Amino acid sequence: MAKVAFLGLGVMGFPMAGHLAKKGGHEVTVYNRTPAKAKAWADQFGGKTAATPAAAAEGQDFVMACVGNDNDLRSVTLGPDGAFAAMKSGALFVDHTTASAEVARELDAAATKAGFGFIDAPVSGGQAGAENGVLTVMCGGGAEDYAKAEPVIASYARMCKLLGPAGSGQLTKMVNQICIAGLVQGLSEGIHFAKKAGLDVNQVIDTISKGAAQSWQMENRHKTMNDGKYEFGFAVEWMRKDLSICLAESRRNGASLPVTALVDAFYAEVEKLGGRRWDTSSLLARLER
Repeated sequence: MAKVAFLGLGVMGFPMAGHLAKKGGHEVTVYNRTPAKAKAWADQFGGKTAATPAAAAEGQDFVMACVGNDNDLRSVTLGPDGAFAAMKSGALFVDHTTASAEVARELDAAATKAGFGFIDAPVSGGQAGAENGVLTVMCGGGAEDYAKAEPVIASYARMCKLLGPAGSGQLTKMVNQICIAGLVQGLSEGIHFAKKAGLDVNQVIDTISKGAAQSWQMENRHKTMNDGKYEFGFAVEWMRKDLSICLAESRRNGASLPVTALVDAFYAEVEKLGGRRWDTSSLLARLER
């Protein structure tokens, strides 16, 4: 058992922190920008709450975070009320936010200077993966720090791997989102084509999903897409945030991402249809408007 703080109790952080308390058996203190959410978590899982990130982090062995973006991450780590001001020497900060590699390297340098460890560890698997404790976790940082973090992360992960130095986790998450963008667009076009061709979509997918076209998106989203329901999983506005990180990084490293840029523009059109909070499979709605 370890003493753990968790900062950020959104749709991902709330169940992840819950797994730390229940499955991991850790002593968990939580912080959330909205105190009522932290109280609701403590009522459900029996942990403690803190009024600031610094208060949550004080005396903890591990501090985990899962917030919205680079600026949110800086707000809970840096400054007088940030976690970094209170973390003890030898502790470890594990960031599950999907953010830039740049901020990961920045926070790693600040943590090293202050005498504690840092791992960037974005996740994949969505809300269902968080709730079921089966997330994929992509990590960047030092091998020694990772070895300390892995058993704690195991409370909510089925796959966890160190990919390289600080920032490597975030870069791997970018690869993940780049691949998903193209897959969802291809699936949307396939379903759209099948409808126009007068085929039974469910029968078509049941057949081709046993072959080379198979994907997680196909298996888990084709039925709801065919029914025009887009209330499942990762929201369009969140995907656009992630793709903006991918495209910004590509401008720095020289990678060519023509399909990613195109799909991001398609998601912008979905937003104009009122789909900011629809799930990412709503690319089909753009084709059927």
